Amino acid sequence: MGVLSFLSSLYELDTLDTRFTTDSTEPYKTIIESRHDTKANQERAARYSGRTKPSRWRSPEFILYYVILSYVIPYMLWVAYDVSSPTNPHYKSIERFLSPGWIAGRKIDTSDAQYHTFRSNGPYLASLLVFHPLLRKLYNSIIHPVSSGSPSARPTLEEADLRLDQRASFDYVFAIIFLVVLHGISAFKVLTILYINYQLATTLPRKYIPTAAWTFNIGILFANEMTKGFKFGVVATQLFGRAHESLVSDPSAFIVWGHWLDSYGGLMSRWEILFNITVLRLISFDMDYYWSLDRRSYSPVEVSFHDLYYDTTNPDGPKKKQLDPSSLSERERIKIPAQAKDFSFRNYVAYAIYAPLYLTGPILTFNDFISQLRYRPATIETSRTIRYGVRFLGTLLAMEMMLHFDYVQAIGKSKPKWDEYSTAQLSVLSYFNLHMIWLKLLLPWRLFRLWALIDGVDPPENMLRCVSNNYSTFAFWRSWHRSYNRWLTRYLYIPLGGSSFKNTTSSIRSIANYVLTFTFVALWHDIQLNLLVWGWLIVLFMLPEMIGRVFFPARKFENWPNVYRMGQACGSVFNIMMMMAANLIGFAFGLDGFREVVAGMFKDLFGFTFFLSACAALFCGCHLMIEVRESELRRGIMTKG
Repeated sequence: MGVLSFLSSLYELDTLDTRFTTDSTEPYKTIIESRHDTKANQERAARYSGRTKPSRWRSPEFILYYVILSYVIPYMLWVAYDVSSPTNPHYKSIERFLSPGWIAGRKIDTSDAQYHTFRSNGPYLASLLVFHPLLRKLYNSIIHPVSSGSPSARPTLEEADLRLDQRASFDYVFAIIFLVVLHGISAFKVLTILYINYQLATTLPRKYIPTAAWTFNIGILFANEMTKGFKFGVVATQLFGRAHESLVSDPSAFIVWGHWLDSYGGLMSRWEILFNITVLRLISFDMDYYWSLDRRSYSPVEVSFHDLYYDTTNPDGPKKKQLDPSSLSERERIKIPAQAKDFSFRNYVAYAIYAPLYLTGPILTFNDFISQLRYRPATIETSRTIRYGVRFLGTLLAMEMMLHFDYVQAIGKSKPKWDEYSTAQLSVLSYFNLHMIWLKLLLPWRLFRLWALIDGVDPPENMLRCVSNNYSTFAFWRSWHRSYNRWLTRYLYIPLGGSSFKNTTSSIRSIANYVLTFTFVALWHDIQLNLLVWGWLIVLFMLPEMIGRVFFPARKFENWPNVYRMGQACGSVFNIMMMMAANLIGFAFGLDGFREVVAGMFKDLFGFTFFLSACAALFCGCHLMIEVRESELRRGIMTKG
């Protein structure tokens, strides 16, 4: 493979995640077997041939878009660079947020605490990527060896059970050590929460499990917020700090002792900040266990079509098919319940505290995790993992470049007077702020997923596309934090009833389901008013697209495809503006700060003129985004994002 070919392969969807290029019902082993089968590839590409349009990449219309964007994009970069320059009059107010850098003599913006923590711990995280898999190999060869009785590529059921036992045993022991090192004394708080949740799920009567699971875990989110992660000093003060001599003779001793215990907090004393991710895994275990109780009569290699495909149209009942458990599709790994013996406390802890995914995810369901422990996923190939790692390093370099040349986050932290900035500066600062948010989330997700891939587990990729390559509100939320979106769909949105806009009643119920779902999303992120507003704004901004899909479906414009495409691009510009507003309120400026930015942008006639020009540039960009999806369809790729 040449250098250019290798660089091109880095940015293929298949490099990010085979889930983007493979149907969820198709085992990946069949893809590998047909990789060099030209006929099979043509058939796969022809699947959507009737829905695609001829390529427009070289059309005069698109050449015009290229010309416009070739000016707009460098101009945006220059505006961000200029407002971050030492010669800018606002530079003095942001200089305290900058640190010595390593690129072109520039300082680096280290004002974002979340990314600064990730960046500072980068060398330690990189060492874990090497140490953890090597330690597993040592454990497998010395402490828990498994001898294969069959030279065949397909393991027997007994061999698969042995592999599960080997991996889960290591993950369980490593999880305990990892927790103690990471959280110190708070590791016992985490294990206590895990134990209570496990007991609720496995000892209560079946009908009470969902209510108990959701009530307990949502309660933990609120309790963590109220007690600052169950800090012993805070709890002792609340219990004994107000003249409770009737309970204890010396209340102050308990408070002092509580603060002393809190001082042993490990490398990350504030464990509650990232425990929200673990809550999702606890609910996943509870609900997968709950659903498994109805299907205990099925063997691990036999499953009903009803369970996999929701086929309720067969009057004779669900038929069964034999499956190769070592070659399951992703949908089968998620839908087929783990065996009764798999829902053990050891496996549960190994899953909930699986080191590569513990801190930030991506999120893997319990059923999928157990299946991957039994059988190594065919999607994990060394060449793809290497390309994924190189792509991660490229993304890391892009973030470092932005932090050295665009101090947009430091400007926001300095509490500036927004009316002192020009409309162009405010627009570019807002836009690049979203890019910073995207990158600071993307990098930890990809690093920890890379760690999991090296370790032999394939979780979903969290980001399908660049934040600037989204024009649909629905598609944006399907591809942003994608594993979380899939979790919400499986455990909350579908159980609530999903969505349907066939009539007024179903439409109202669907909107209510969206509101409930995004209310949970907002509370899950953090219990703050601006995030609640963000969650409700997301639903509000989805409504125009919902209405547009109902009244202007593509099938009505089959004879006027260009009219539909132009209308789609106009609607997409509106979608982008609304998505930017919601995310700036939720994660950047807050509601009051956002109002100030908007007021500064539209303070004069030039502001309105610039806004219309920005909309025109977005209109050009939306056509390119739409054509990207069309080119993927021509290759048989349907991402829905």
